[in-house]
Amino acid sequence: MTSPVTPAMQDEIGYRGATACAAAGISYRQLDYWARTGLLEPSVRTASGSGTARLYGFRDILVLKIVKRLLDAGVSLQNIRTAVDHLRSRGVTELERITLMSDGSTIYECSSADEIVDLLQGGQGVFGIAVHKVWHEVEGSLASLQGEINGAPAGVESNDELSLRRKAKGA
Repeated sequence: MTSPVTPAMQDEIGYRGATACAAAGISYRQLDYWARTGLLEPSVRTASGSGTARLYGFRDILVLKIVKRLLDAGVSLQNIRTAVDHLRSRGVTELERITLMSDGSTIYECSSADEIVDLLQGGQGVFGIAVHKVWHEVEGSLASLQGEINGAPAGVESNDELSLRRKAKGA
């Protein structure tokens, strides 16, 4: 039986790799590579040997989706690593208020409309990523995906045929 997710629990919920991939729109191969190379290690639980699953938090998945968008726009992985390090240092509430702008090589952080306008007038920005929009996309994706807290299921209650049969059997 799963428990409903409250906003206070959001930071405690961990999502397995496949779930993180589905929410961020990336392949498991990308996720594994980024974890092994230190681009983004899971904040809830790291792999500690064979058979242990990494658990990614909401903020991790948000950053994964941003990384995917930056890669799709042609930003180099080296510049993305620098941006990810910067994003890690920001508070969660601060993340929702920023827009990332890039000219394809450099990534700029803008926290107000005036900064975006100044950047565009200077000919610097080519595209932008409004983090709060990505935030809401990730929230929407995770609303229908299973997470866990301390090894117990949390999040949505699955009602697929197999889950319903297991419930009926009491398993």
